[in-house]
Amino acid sequence: MGAQTIDPALFIPAFVPTPEEQIPQIVAAARTKYNTGITRSIAWRKEQLRGLYRCFDENEALFCEASHKDMRKNHAETWTFDVLILKNEIVDALENIDDWVKPERVNPGIVNILDTAEIRRDPQGVCLVIGAWNYPYQLTLGPLAAAIAGGNAVIIKPSEVASHAAMAMTHLLPKYIDSTLFPVINGGIPETTALLKLAHDHIFYTGNGAVAKIVMAAAAKHLTPVVLELGGKSPVIIDETVHLPTVAKRVMWAKSINCGQTCVAPDYVLIPKAKEAEFAAACEVAVKELYGDTRTAPEYPRLITLRQFDRVKGVLEAQKALPNTKISVGGETDADDLYIQPTVVTGVKGEDPIMQDEIFGPLLPVVTVESIDDAISFIQTRDKPLALYVFSNDKRVVKKVLERTDSGNAIINDLMMNMTMSVLPFGGVGPSGQGKYHGHHGFLTYTHARGTLYCPSGMNALTEPRYPKMAYTKNGRRILQFVMEHRMKGPIATIVQKVCKKSAPFVIYVLCAVLGLLIGAATQNRWSWWVKA
Repeated sequence: MGAQTIDPALFIPAFVPTPEEQIPQIVAAARTKYNTGITRSIAWRKEQLRGLYRCFDENEALFCEASHKDMRKNHAETWTFDVLILKNEIVDALENIDDWVKPERVNPGIVNILDTAEIRRDPQGVCLVIGAWNYPYQLTLGPLAAAIAGGNAVIIKPSEVASHAAMAMTHLLPKYIDSTLFPVINGGIPETTALLKLAHDHIFYTGNGAVAKIVMAAAAKHLTPVVLELGGKSPVIIDETVHLPTVAKRVMWAKSINCGQTCVAPDYVLIPKAKEAEFAAACEVAVKELYGDTRTAPEYPRLITLRQFDRVKGVLEAQKALPNTKISVGGETDADDLYIQPTVVTGVKGEDPIMQDEIFGPLLPVVTVESIDDAISFIQTRDKPLALYVFSNDKRVVKKVLERTDSGNAIINDLMMNMTMSVLPFGGVGPSGQGKYHGHHGFLTYTHARGTLYCPSGMNALTEPRYPKMAYTKNGRRILQFVMEHRMKGPIATIVQKVCKKSAPFVIYVLCAVLGLLIGAATQNRWSWWVKA
């Protein structure tokens, strides 16, 4: 039997960590090239974004095959929820970057009426992105696209857990984008530790809270701003007004995508006691409609590693040991195949093992509540989640939940679809993360607002009142108070102000000229009657 033929188009090199001693040199090289100012060019940014797009457009099969090797993920699922979302982010940046980079003109106020005030969006600098393994492309290179649009250099650190995806990026990215300004660093804890010892201008980390604390501690030593995209136990509230088969199909779809290894996957369900059994039965039907037999269905992925399998199975076994627990759907596992069946657990209490930490697997606990107020109280006593899902046809219920709970994101009558949208900010709050990205929100994250004031070099009469010999006199104080002090406005003054904003510009300049003459006269100790009480 001859050697197996490997399709060159799907070749993925073996995983090789970056030598630790090379990491400081790689980061220094990126900073040196960044300091040349090359990233400030909008044309250059567009060129890099187009290169990043072509990288995935021309190699979709390879990237999908890499994720299949990492976690048996179906090519269609990788394309839809990882590759396509990334490509859309890149296109959104390309289509809008010209508007995003325009300085924002702001009203300078009466004191600086002849000046020009604007807010520029300048790059953060040399940034570090530490990606995640569950969606390795959009969670690692989505921030990269935003950073490129913002004019930054980026050190890319993919997760070593998804080793094939990491090497696919390492192998292909240098062929399409600048490898000095956007180098890929591979490795595990030692390499990440070496990176965190260095000074960066911005850090973007996606992962769990325990590692996030390590990242924050390292960033604090350099006063580096950090975005944390974490997770948490995202609840699903279901009331009596909805069609349960529809809800169950949407919930089980969201819970089963990527085998439940999604940061915004539904973590548990809050439902009236009278609806619990009906919902569980509808979930069983939904799984069969979605996959048939999940053990043999090519569309159903696996847990990524034995360690993750053991963790999720351990949670399930600890829950099954409780007398109140019922496995209403699924429950089968296979360590050799890293397979855990989509599982619905009923009879769950808030203090049970399955309710302590984010599950990050295909287990769905169902907790019964007496009312919407009871559901809200249940959520309020726990960490703020990354996502909150509400299924209700009662607008009053939806309004109450949104007003009395906190979460990074919220969706009504569906799940997870905000992941696909560039127009909504994506990110957590409190323990589920800090900072936002996607679309324009990512551009804002990767730029800083630089307040800029352009002043005329002449008009000296207008600057006299601020100097000591004038400012510290009685007349000078009155002049400064007149032009500088902000006063609370009544309703009539507010209307007048709105009307004045629409006045012709030449009126303002005439008033400024008159004011300049008056100030000049006051400076010469004449016309002091003008400022007397």
